[in-house]
Amino acid sequence: MENNTYPANPSGTFVHAPVATDLRSFLSNVFTYMAVALILSGVVAWWFANDASLLQYLVNFETGKQTILGWVVLFAPLGLVLLMGAMLERLSATALLAVYVVYSIVTGMSLSFIFLAYTASSITNVFFFSAAVFAVMAVAGYTTKTDLTKLGNILMIGLIGIVIASLINMFLGSSTMDYIISIIGVVVFTGLTAYDMQKLKVMGSSIPAGTEQARKMALMGALNLYLDFINLFLMLLRLFGSRRD
Repeated sequence: MENNTYPANPSGTFVHAPVATDLRSFLSNVFTYMAVALILSGVVAWWFANDASLLQYLVNFETGKQTILGWVVLFAPLGLVLLMGAMLERLSATALLAVYVVYSIVTGMSLSFIFLAYTASSITNVFFFSAAVFAVMAVAGYTTKTDLTKLGNILMIGLIGIVIASLINMFLGSSTMDYIISIIGVVVFTGLTAYDMQKLKVMGSSIPAGTEQARKMALMGALNLYLDFINLFLMLLRLFGSRRD
């Protein structure tokens, strides 16, 4: 779970949109990239979950444990997110898009595991519920006049805490701790959705449409919103998803 992969506004202040069409174009690209990533991840996750010949590369059916490739797939998305953030200035927009597509596909492979743990109906229900919550918070972040910077800093601390607690719980295997992490996670990623949306509104107001930098920032913005949505979905699935018998 990562967030804040795009750089902060250099001036540290809010900039009012000089050209409204630039902002609309920027946000349109952001949500297009995000939609593409969600579709790719969803299709790949469903494909792997329903094809035993593919799933066997990720899970050992005899032991029920993940294979080496399964562990690689599980942690590879984090590495790709870090790569996109670290190489942002060096990679062209086309190269960054290629990494983004690979990230979406690999994330889809890792998400195939949820089909083994939860019923398809509960996954569908939680997905649409997550989409509704995400949409409400995105609109709230776009329309609010309140500067969410301080809230964002607090949420980032909470995010770091979730990551650390999740890693610890991988070894402890505590269901109670998992439940607490999920509740906190819902709060954090709900808030981050509004925070990231506000940052994107500011960013889109200060970047001329059609430039290489605008494409890069749109991709990184899409990545942030994608991460907010996926993590919100997974946290809600842990809380409300119906597990398979």
